[in-house]
Amino acid sequence: MPTKGAQFAGLSVALTTPLKDGEVDYDAFARQIEFQIEAGTQCLCPVGTTGESPTLSHAEHERVIAFVCETAAGRIKVMPGTGSNSTAEALSLTRFAEKVGADAALQVAPYYNKPTQQGFYEHYKCLAEQTGLPQCIYNIPGRTGKNIEPETIARLAELENIDLVKEATGSLDQASAILSATNLTVLSGDDSLTLPLLAVGAHGVVSVAGNIVPEDLLALFRAWEAGNVAEAQRWHHKLFPLCRDMLGLATNPIPVKAAMKLLGRDTGELLLPMTPLTINEEAALAQTLADYGLLETATA
Repeated sequence: MPTKGAQFAGLSVALTTPLKDGEVDYDAFARQIEFQIEAGTQCLCPVGTTGESPTLSHAEHERVIAFVCETAAGRIKVMPGTGSNSTAEALSLTRFAEKVGADAALQVAPYYNKPTQQGFYEHYKCLAEQTGLPQCIYNIPGRTGKNIEPETIARLAELENIDLVKEATGSLDQASAILSATNLTVLSGDDSLTLPLLAVGAHGVVSVAGNIVPEDLLALFRAWEAGNVAEAQRWHHKLFPLCRDMLGLATNPIPVKAAMKLLGRDTGELLLPMTPLTINEEAALAQTLADYGLLETATA
């Protein structure tokens, strides 16, 4: 049976949203998009958690989606975050994304109100049936408070337009259960688990570290696809300290915003309640970037 959503295999990058004086910096944003296109990234994922969707206004959320679609201009796929814990709001955002030219929609599991498994099913069924976009189920119970069980995902896989899963449970067993029971394209939601998930049959990653080193992540994929496991492992171990810092130093997107600032690609500005790294945390991140070869010196 053909894999649903196979066109989204490979590297998708969870884009940061550059800010300046509390507003979206669209000039910097355009540079970020061009950087990813030139690197060969397969898909852009704006206004996810990394893009600070929880703190952008509804109008900003829509404007960012429209801007990324317009700037991408068909040169790269666009899968914006359009999820919500309100099905009606998720549907509204998804319809907007479809109207402005998005290629798919990244749908975080409804958070905080903790639906039943039937509630999850009905939520995604509504989105799949009432829009024409491929839907990516984004399962991240560490943020949402509840897991979408593999059995529920298997039911959803039977529906048209349910094509992908962004798997961020951290469980290889959960990923294996989904891959065994469905023909969905499974994307890793954790950079550090990309290679382990590829080993059990996943197809790609929605990456935070890809904001910084997309070409290196693409090199890992090329090695894996060529059957060169040792080379894929080499890239995995090179990338691991960077991936660790993106999640370990502070809540995403705080570290990646700091890294972008240290590399001269962003102001590093965040929207409250997100706050910057401490001096010691930023120094540790600068050291990791220097060790990786991205900074000449580890001065923060």
